[in-house]
This record gives sequence, structure tokens and C-alpha cells, in this order.
Amino acid sequence: MCGIVGVVGNRNATDILMQGLEKLEYRGYDSAGVYVANGDKFSLVKSVGRIADLRSKLGIDVAGTAGIGHTRWATHGKPAEVNAHPHQSATKRFTLVHNGVIENFAEIKEEYLADHSLLGQTDTEIAVHLIGKLVDEEGLSVLEAFRKALLIIEGSYAFALMDAQDSETIYVAKNKSPLLIGLGDGYNMVCSDAMAMIRETNEYMEIHDKELVIVTKDSVSVQDYVGNTIERDSYIAELDLSDIGKGTYPYYMLKEIDEQPTVMRKLISAYSEDSQVIVEPDIVKAVQEADRLYIIAAGTSYHAGFAAKNMLEALTNTPVELGIASEWGYSQPLLSQKPLFIFISQSGETADSRQVLVRANQMGIPSLTITNVPGSTLSREATHTMLLHAGPEIAVASTKAYTAQIATLAFLAKAVGDADGNEKAKDFDLLHELSIVAQSIEASLAEKDVIAKKVEGLLASTRTAFYIGRGNDYYVAMEASLKLKEISYIQCEGFAAGELKHGTISLIEDGVPVIALISSDQAIAAHTRGNIQEVAARGANVLVIVEEGLARETDDIKVVPVHPYLSAISMVVPTQLVAYYATLQRGLDVDKPRNLAKSVTVE
Repeated sequence: MCGIVGVVGNRNATDILMQGLEKLEYRGYDSAGVYVANGDKFSLVKSVGRIADLRSKLGIDVAGTAGIGHTRWATHGKPAEVNAHPHQSATKRFTLVHNGVIENFAEIKEEYLADHSLLGQTDTEIAVHLIGKLVDEEGLSVLEAFRKALLIIEGSYAFALMDAQDSETIYVAKNKSPLLIGLGDGYNMVCSDAMAMIRETNEYMEIHDKELVIVTKDSVSVQDYVGNTIERDSYIAELDLSDIGKGTYPYYMLKEIDEQPTVMRKLISAYSEDSQVIVEPDIVKAVQEADRLYIIAAGTSYHAGFAAKNMLEALTNTPVELGIASEWGYSQPLLSQKPLFIFISQSGETADSRQVLVRANQMGIPSLTITNVPGSTLSREATHTMLLHAGPEIAVASTKAYTAQIATLAFLAKAVGDADGNEKAKDFDLLHELSIVAQSIEASLAEKDVIAKKVEGLLASTRTAFYIGRGNDYYVAMEASLKLKEISYIQCEGFAAGELKHGTISLIEDGVPVIALISSDQAIAAHTRGNIQEVAARGANVLVIVEEGLARETDDIKVVPVHPYLSAISMVVPTQLVAYYATLQRGLDVDKPRNLAKSVTVE
């Protein structure tokens, strides 16, 4: 959520900023703005709504060689131009953009800014006013004032600051919120995400927590908050512009759904050699030494952990517990003697998970991050990392990252099981089974027209809906219901089918859509069939998604069967398409649902 871009030393600064903001749209936002400097002339333009709305307000005079820009996702203060970034100090000398949450903003306002008149309600405006006051009233240099402000400010932040008296410098600092320096040819950049500046460069420099960076067109100076210089090598981002474009697709979500067979094959290539599963020995050893695996995640990643739980336990002979990251940050349960924490995060920047990881590191608990982004915060700070190899995921609704997470956990489970001599692992030919999964997904993707038609008659105008299933189908139901509600705004819940009669069936009435998932064995499938009859008898409109070996002629969507350990991957794909077509038919933006952000970087 929220995005920062900045550039210094390039005469096309406005274009670079706007292109960068467009690449950050996927993160979620409700307003945007840019500040552009051209010598001693400056332009500040802000707008509520999309980047296109901001672009329409830019005149030909908004041009220069340096600037900063921002996409805002409202935390303090409603979406409005006065709350949109960039914000300026009382004299307008200083201009600031900020991601994160300043926890002591009220105290700062009361102690330092009681006589200041603020335009909006944001904590960011308080920060830039504080910097201005330290320069104007205490006579500090810009660097001294910025450093002192950073020592006063508490919370999470990524800052980019410009001074009207020195338009060729950007001051940068971060704590808990992601920020990178992009290195160009004769100019340099600042961005929340490498994707924002990949058109300009593929060379980046990381910024660690509580570091201050001075960026000019010719130099990048990294310091700690005391002023000590820190040497930092750059790295090359493994991204390509073609990876982050939609190509011929109308929406990123559809493109990413279609990419899932390719992702399965990429994972086979990444984690195998000579037809053998290969995972780093240190990671395998960490799992072997643990007496319990704790999967910490949020949202879709949390559901992926559930989908892999039974497989992990069966192949590693180790109990697995799931924890919601935002809860564990404040209320961690009693742990086993030799825990291993496994963090699942598409972005590797999830603030809730990082809070738990920081605590785990303090306690000396080993950790493994499973993420899509090499070099991300969770990846850097965990003991070990496994990558998803899914390529950039732009749509807010996660699809290919979810299925890649389950597949990556399968490689982990298989590698540990093989090392332990586990008989179940020996009988589980993961490479072969994942190739079947890829084929199953392709078969489901070939049924898009059928799924679109089923959805039109079921979900185009409903207010509520339910998913039901048993075993792993229940875990798929959790993810499927999240996907539907987050982009179509249908109030949808996923339930264990057997729990209906323990309360939820009271919500079933004429016309309520119920989507049933069946991939389990015959005995469990028969129980789910009974639950289908229960809701149908009360007037529900039922759609059945079922594996072919368990299908009946009247079932709606049939899925090519795969190994039970991997059924959550193949069964979820039709539900992704259900959410996609329901959203289209309701006239909504598939890629950018309201109020949501792709990367949740505040707790």
C-alpha cells in the first residue's frame, strides 16, 4: 500500500515520476501527487482518484530535472487533496512523501507544532512541519534537521524529502517500510518497488531500517542516524518490462491466472536436478531439527499454509500450526521446544509478518521465508529463503502466487521426507504430479466460456454467497470466498460443509448461491453431496466444482484429478475464474478493488 517514486538529475523527471507511479498502481491507493523542481521553479500537483486523474491535471509547465511522487492509501485522514502527498512545511521550503504510520504524531504535534496551522489530517504533514521547524527555528542544516526528526519520530516510515533551496538532492530514510535506490546513467532514483523504475534501470541499492541516504544525480551516500557512513553494494533486479505488462490481456488478474501452468513448470525447473527434488540442505536440516512448524501468514498466504498443512505433516512427520501474523504480533501462543517459523508472503514486505519475524530473531528462533521477491525485507531478515519463481504479480487479488506457495511448500515437504526416508515421500513423485497439475490447470482454463456463463446465472446480481467443502476443499473454500468478496464485493464465506447444520444453514434461503467443492475420496464426497442436498432443499442455487472421477452428469464444472496433496492448486483455479467473471459482470475493476492494497506495509 502507498508508493514512493523520486528522481534527481534527469530532464524528463515528470515522465519518470508518472511512469513510476503507474507501475505502483497495483499496490492500492486513493490519491496521488507529484512535486517537480526545475532549478528555482517548482510545481506541486495532487489529485484524488486514479493516476489518470493526476495526469489530466499536469500542464506543460510541470517539468524539471528532479522530483518526488506518491500514491496514497488513506490511513490518517480521508481521501482528499489536502491529505494527498506530497506535503509541505509551513514555509513550503520542504516537501515530503511518506509511506507508513507515525505512531507518536499526536505527541509531536502537541510538543513541537502547537502553533502550526495544518491543512489536512495526515501524520506526514506533521513530519514535514517538524523538519521545517527544526531548520527555521533551531538553525539546523537540512541534514541535521532530518536526522533529528528521525530520532523523534516513532513508527514505520519510508521518507523522501526535497529542499526548495537545493533542488538537486533527495533525502531518504526508512524504518519497516520498503524503499530502494535506483541507479541510472547520470541520474538516480528512489522507489518503493523495483518495478516502478525498471524502465529506467535494473541496478538497485537496498536501504536497511534506520538508515539515511543522500541522493544526488552523481552519488548515493548511506549513513546511520549518527552520521556514520555505510558501504553498500548494488544488485541487479531480475525483472523484465515484459513481466510487468498486460500484453494483450484486458486485466492483470486474467493474465496471472493463465500463467499458472507456466509457474508450475518454472518451479519444477528451479527445485529439481536430474529428476530429483533439490532444496538447500540447510533448509532441509532446519525442518528436520524442528519439533513443530509454525506457518505465519496473512490473507491468501494464510490460506496457502492451510492447503499445505496435511501434506507437510504427512511428509515431514512434524506437526504444523498456522498463525495469523497480525494476531501473533501481539499474542504469541506457547511454543514448542524447537520451533521453526515459516513466513509466507507474496511481497516479502508484509508488516504484520515482519513484526513476528523481528520477535523470532530476538528469541533466536530459526525462520524460513517463502516469498516471490528476492531481497525483500522478510527474505533478508529470515534465516532461510525459498522463492516462488512466479514472476511479478500485479493484480491485487493473488492467484499465481497462492498456487506457487502451495507448490513450493510441496518441494520443501518432499525434500525433507526424502532426507528422512519417509515412505509417503518416497511414493510421492512430485515432479510428475506437478506436471499433471499444470495439465489440469490448462484444462480448466480451456473452460472459461463455460465458467463465465455459469457465473452470469448465479452471481451477477446476488448480495451473498457461500463456498462449502470438506478436507482440503474446505481450505480452498476459504481462499475462494476471499477472492470473490475482495474483487466482486459479494459477501461470501467459506465453510466446512459439515458445519452448516451447526448454525450457518440458518442463512440459506431461496436463491442464495452455494458453490460446493468436491475433490476428496468417495466417502468424504458422499458427505458433501449430503450437504448439497440440505442447502438445495432450502432453496439454494448450487454450483458444483468437482474432480472428474467423482463427478455426476449434473455437476457444473469438472476438474482433471491430481494427487490429493496438490488438489488445492487445481481446485482453486475455477474459483479464481468465478471471481473474475463475477466481477466483470458486475461492472467492477478486476485489478484494483476498493480499499485494498497489494502490499500491506503497515501493521
